[in-house]
Amino acid sequence: MMEDIDGGVEPAAPIWAAFGDLMSALLGAFVLILVCVIGIQLQLSANLEKEVKERQLETQRRKTLEQALAGPLAAGRITLVNGRIGISGSVLFALNSDQLQPAGRELLKSLAGPLSAYLKSRDEILMVSGFADDQQVRSGNRRFADNWELSAQRALTVTRAFIDEGVPASSVFAAAFGSEQPVSSNADESGRAKNRRVEIAPVPRPTASNGGHGE
Repeated sequence: MMEDIDGGVEPAAPIWAAFGDLMSALLGAFVLILVCVIGIQLQLSANLEKEVKERQLETQRRKTLEQALAGPLAAGRITLVNGRIGISGSVLFALNSDQLQPAGRELLKSLAGPLSAYLKSRDEILMVSGFADDQQVRSGNRRFADNWELSAQRALTVTRAFIDEGVPASSVFAAAFGSEQPVSSNADESGRAKNRRVEIAPVPRPTASNGGHGE
């Protein structure tokens, strides 16, 4: 009778076998997570190394540009602030004129080579900006309607001078700001002279539009 009762009981699954399966699954999950973490760390490390190299190259380019501009900078003919080259309008042009003076043309010629080299390995273009003081163009001067037109023509003159000296036409463009962006007070001649200027700055190259162009 006891033998019949004992014979009807199913043997329980060994608990250690189930525990071993659980540990194997946990170990597999841990290894998978570890592999993912290592992969992310390697990617972050590669990105960081790339960024460091790019910054080093950027620093070297700026240093090379500054070295090339050392002469004009020391002579006070130009300024260099945050990568923007400023040239006093009196160095380039006579008052109310957009015709380059000989000294101004020579200065632009000396800048064209270093600027071309700076742009060579970069996805940037040069923005040549013309600025004026707040004084009205002389009434006898019929060439320019106002300071907007004067600043625009001066920017175009400098742009064309750079192109003549070898800067690719696709890597430079002109912009006019009139008297709207002064760097000094227009209350006296000293301040107005600082506001009559041309600035040259590298800016990101525009991306091509996905849309079509009209005829």
